Amino acid sequence: MSHALGVRAARKRRTRQALLDAALELLAGQSLSGLGLREVTRAAGVAPTAFYRHFRSIEDLGVALVDEALGSLHPLVLAVVADTRDGEERIAGIIDLLACYVTKHPAHVRFLAREQHGGVRAVRAAVHARLARLTEDVRVELARDPESAGWSEDDLRMLAGVHVDHLVTTSTRFLEALGADPAERVRVTREAADRLRLIGLGRAHWRD
Repeated sequence: MSHALGVRAARKRRTRQALLDAALELLAGQSLSGLGLREVTRAAGVAPTAFYRHFRSIEDLGVALVDEALGSLHPLVLAVVADTRDGEERIAGIIDLLACYVTKHPAHVRFLAREQHGGVRAVRAAVHARLARLTEDVRVELARDPESAGWSEDDLRMLAGVHVDHLVTTSTRFLEALGADPAERVRVTREAADRLRLIGLGRAHWRD
């Protein structure tokens, strides 16, 4: 009995993931507001009725994609903030981590970039909520840094928001540079590093 339940649960997880993967692939060329349920189920190889065993609507599927996309980015951002290396070595490490993330998850980055300001309200709200949660976790991480001694919670939250905005924007820029001329990728890398240097300088002198 328990074995049968385990098999059934595993099959359900596979079907749910197939729907998410199919939707993400289809969203490479269109926005979520134009995506149809039958289009997704056909691409996933399941019956349309099976969709409702996993999601209430296309909006609900979109929210699940937000959780999947930012769920993979969340620990990366925290690792970047917690990096204790100094100066250029730390900046190079951050840029490399982001470039690797975009190379491995281009569809997720593309989805977030489009739907963060897209036409589906529930998905926009989900992106906003996940980024707000990420910003708060970054604030907590920054508060542990001796360099943050004497900073107010509001100032740390502002700094956390600057970090999150920069990392999300840089991820989008790296996505745009995929397959582009090597000179463009170098330019994006250089600009991302310069912005990190500027954030570092601002942090060092903010309380002055």
